[in-house]
Amino acid sequence: MALQKPNAPVAYLVNQYPRVSHTFIRREICALEAHGQPVVRFSVRAAAETLVDPADQTEQTRTRVLLDVGPMALLRAVLRTCLGRPLRFLRALRLALACRQRAAGGWIAHAAYLIEACQLRAWLARADAVHLHAHFATNPATVAMLCRVLGGPPYSITVHGPHEFDAPAFLGMPAKIELAAFVVAVSSFGRSQLYRWCGHRLWPRIHVVRCGVDRAFLSEPSSPVPDTPRLVCIGRLCEQKGQLLLLRALRRLADARVACELVLVGDGELRGEIDALARELDVADRVTITGWATGDEVRKHLLSARALVLPSLAEGLPVVIMEALALGRPVLSTYIAGIPELVQPGLCGWLVPAGSVSELADAMREVLAAPVSELTRMGRAGRERVALRHDAEAEALRLARLFAPAARLTTGVSSARESS
Repeated sequence: MALQKPNAPVAYLVNQYPRVSHTFIRREICALEAHGQPVVRFSVRAAAETLVDPADQTEQTRTRVLLDVGPMALLRAVLRTCLGRPLRFLRALRLALACRQRAAGGWIAHAAYLIEACQLRAWLARADAVHLHAHFATNPATVAMLCRVLGGPPYSITVHGPHEFDAPAFLGMPAKIELAAFVVAVSSFGRSQLYRWCGHRLWPRIHVVRCGVDRAFLSEPSSPVPDTPRLVCIGRLCEQKGQLLLLRALRRLADARVACELVLVGDGELRGEIDALARELDVADRVTITGWATGDEVRKHLLSARALVLPSLAEGLPVVIMEALALGRPVLSTYIAGIPELVQPGLCGWLVPAGSVSELADAMREVLAAPVSELTRMGRAGRERVALRHDAEAEALRLARLFAPAARLTTGVSSARESS
């Protein structure tokens, strides 16, 4: 169901957008636009990685990058703000200094955030944006908060985890929640963590809006689970995703003469270490690393596998789990963060304690031994759960309805064109 009437633009701010790992943000923006909500895109800096998905490449052409304007343009934005709204600038400077004392980053970092906020406020005014939404409660949320104090529009934040949950005090989480129009968590677990960092009176300001999959996944015709010993793991090659544990579990399966082929889809800082450990454990012939993949390629990898395995050590709620279940593939993951809210053992997959190689290997053995009919039943149940809880269009409509009252908070300091 579309929104009742055309809306003024809302703006999105991300530290790096688009990125290979930020497909969920792109889906959310596109779903909002499908509901009639115009969205302007901003990124603090350009993504360093090569974008291989055509949809990401298109998003890149639609995104303005704050730091790409150059130092002289940023300096002019600061001077215009100082001269045009000196009181607001002093308030924002005072807040930046206070954040510097409590939060991560030094003087230089928080001075940069204030400079970026000056440029962003000017762009928001030109775009007639009535609301600013930041993904992740890290530096984009700091810039959004300072922009608000400078006279920019109301702002909100989507908090994902796990990094925001590692050191919320050092990210200035309490102040960001206090000044936000609302805050979004992507799971009930995430909401519970935010409750810890704000007063009880602010709890109604925190909402759960889940990440979702688009209709390309939900409308995919049912495909039989292949009778193959292939498991696929999709995600950045990094410590938190647990790929090194997978290799050790794979060694145990090899010792027990259990056939298993492991496909790692993704890339990242741990690739060299993963390659080295695979050779050390003598399982390199059982492991394939594909590098970054397009959305279509991810879908093909999932459909060609018996199940998705993701032995994460820290998460929010991985979108790839939603994608796998939407395609009718069961999931093996860990009892952490928001994952148990979607993956129910015995119904649509397996969950093991994070960090346990032995239990991971045992569960992988169960996946490989399960009849295809049982895997198909699990995949069907998972698909129903995703359709009910993680439809990108339905979740975007929930978010759009939060934007509407927030954007009406445009009295006092909220107008992007208001002078001090």
